[in-house]
Amino acid sequence: MLSDDELERYARHIVLHEVGGPGQAALKRARVLVVGAGGLGAPALLYLAAAGVGTLGVVDDDVVSLSNLQRQVIHATPDLGRPKVESAAAAIERLNPHVAVEAHGVRLSAENALALIAQYDLVADGSDNFATRYLVSDACFFANKPLVTAAVGVFDGTLTTIRAHEKSGDGRPNPTYRCLFPEPPPEGTIPACAEAGILGAFTGVIGSLLALEVIREIVGFGEGLVGRLLMVDARALRFQTLSYAWDPKNPLTGEEASIHDLSVHVGRTR
Repeated sequence: MLSDDELERYARHIVLHEVGGPGQAALKRARVLVVGAGGLGAPALLYLAAAGVGTLGVVDDDVVSLSNLQRQVIHATPDLGRPKVESAAAAIERLNPHVAVEAHGVRLSAENALALIAQYDLVADGSDNFATRYLVSDACFFANKPLVTAAVGVFDGTLTTIRAHEKSGDGRPNPTYRCLFPEPPPEGTIPACAEAGILGAFTGVIGSLLALEVIREIVGFGEGLVGRLLMVDARALRFQTLSYAWDPKNPLTGEEASIHDLSVHVGRTR
């Protein structure tokens, strides 16, 4: 049930035919884990909280630094030195007291990923490195959870939805993250944003799209991004979509799968 305050707060959602009261109630029931409270996670968390997602989990072991504030809009100058999960929780409370926040101030690892992800209905990955992205995607497969994953480079961004634990309409498995990107790039070939730079507004665009895709997955309207990769070019302000499919050679769900648990991620730095 939605309270009178919630009915007024979410009125612009409720009048949408594609959302309505049932969709808003689904958002209220939903439990979403957001990986990373940084450039992508920050705007995603704000929009998911504003949308009325009932429970938001936030996993991040970092603290707020001055250089974060150019793009990580959930944090503010008084939060410098504060754990990001605490800063994010406080901002969400100010924005929407109807949303419960579960703060996980830990580094996601092979040892804790399954236990964390099992507590939620859906995972939104806004992490900033390949090791975490592969860990999260593999863990979501083993936990039977849908994943919406986003990434940004200097002037390029991507977004897709992974439901690798399910089958497509033709009976074949849905593609995994490893079907799309079989191997991470060699160490050192992709510079971190501290070296290459990043436009704060661009992380806001991709983080907002991340939140939008999560909302679409929860409410169930439109055409989802399973098997489709949205690519955004900030230089040309161009949006393109690439289709991809299950790869029978992928090591997670392929015909000769070699990954059967998260032990492949033990000891990998993130």
